[in-house]
Amino acid sequence: MAPGGRRVLIVGGSFCGLLCGRDLTHAFLVTIVDAKEFFEYTPGVLRAFVKPKHFDALSFTLQPVIESAMQSKYIWGEVKTLDGEGRTATIKPIFTGTTEVIDFDFCIIAAGCNFGPFHKWGESLWFPTVHEEAIKEGSWPQFDERFIEGRRRHILDEYGRIGKLNKEKATVLIVGAGFIGVEWATEINHFFPDVKLTIIDFLPNCLGPLPKKAADYCNNYMGKNGIKQFYNKKYDKASKEFWTSIELPNGPDKEYVCIGVKASNYFMPKETLSEKGPGGGGWILMDMKLAVKTREGKTWGADHKGMPRIFAVGDCNYACIEEPGKKPSEWPIPPMPKISYPGEEEAVIACTNLEKVDKIVFQNRADDCCGKPVALHDMHWPWGAGMFATSLGPDDACFVAGANWEKNSGFMATWGSVAAVQKEIIEASITDEASYGLIGRLIWHFVHHTPIHLFGGGPVWGYTW
Repeated sequence: MAPGGRRVLIVGGSFCGLLCGRDLTHAFLVTIVDAKEFFEYTPGVLRAFVKPKHFDALSFTLQPVIESAMQSKYIWGEVKTLDGEGRTATIKPIFTGTTEVIDFDFCIIAAGCNFGPFHKWGESLWFPTVHEEAIKEGSWPQFDERFIEGRRRHILDEYGRIGKLNKEKATVLIVGAGFIGVEWATEINHFFPDVKLTIIDFLPNCLGPLPKKAADYCNNYMGKNGIKQFYNKKYDKASKEFWTSIELPNGPDKEYVCIGVKASNYFMPKETLSEKGPGGGGWILMDMKLAVKTREGKTWGADHKGMPRIFAVGDCNYACIEEPGKKPSEWPIPPMPKISYPGEEEAVIACTNLEKVDKIVFQNRADDCCGKPVALHDMHWPWGAGMFATSLGPDDACFVAGANWEKNSGFMATWGSVAAVQKEIIEASITDEASYGLIGRLIWHFVHHTPIHLFGGGPVWGYTW
């Protein structure tokens, strides 16, 4: 334990939150708060809806992992408000009708995001509905997805609905041909081959800005498997011309919207949230150190020495650092995709910066063990943010590496069964790491804690120096 037992509050039991807890629990009193009782590996959850037993491979209850394996503290409850100046959080635990206030010395926000940009609360199948107010206005009030069994029952219910569509040879429209849309279409096609699938997108091809070779590979796969594709199509539910143009004059029997993300930072004051961005904004603003800042650019919750105490990592933050008068490609940090790797890299950098602030503020140390000044690290556009694995059912996939913020950048590194196995390994090892498994930790610890960076924008000697 650190001298004085400094308290770290982590908001969110996401993978980034668990990664932060794992890195900090050796030296701090760590408390992780999450509104649900379980971890779920979001990139793999699509398959659970067409193969329900797969959910067991993607999930586990948080309490045993956090409190027994990690030796930290877990609170099952929802953070209602976060006070930066007072360094307190107002929390509503799951089994109480009142709120409680806890204080902290440091805070890392790893609250993730939602995936339904057209819904008030971002509701979608791809992430459980766990916020109290969202549950009241949700589309499936019969399932309390704060419980792992409630989530499982919802998955089983949707599985039954798709089975019925398959039996009736019904038509299904998938709106959006990005990663989620393509994966969802091909998963349904594999497990329920009698469903008549149509997928549309407003862009000229699937997979958005990724290299043409990867997009063509996915297009060809869907075409060979009878999935109708229509591109350069703007979704317009009220237009008869639209339905006719995608060969569904009477509309589909079922629609799935697979477009974009939506912020769910309801506990944060507006002064710390973006006014724009995917899903209409609401993303937590951060500076180059990943410290939360206000719209005026001031460090939110800074201490008496002006040092940051609150950091935001992963899908909850704005995912870029703007510079007025410059194009996004010229910003200090161009927009990062909301996928696993950038969030994990941010988690490592935020934890390192937190430890450095602790040395400066609480231990009065100006130099490190090598005599160099203690200085916080800057975030950068991580090289791993350009890696994308897209499943095409359980037996096929394509893997893109080397992509960046430029359109059509990167290259298709693997495809077919090799890429499918590669994605399975990634999924299994990351879930194992999140559950504090030895193999997963050994694999991924060195991915994000490499002592030497020869490329990618990070410091040459890593983040531990």
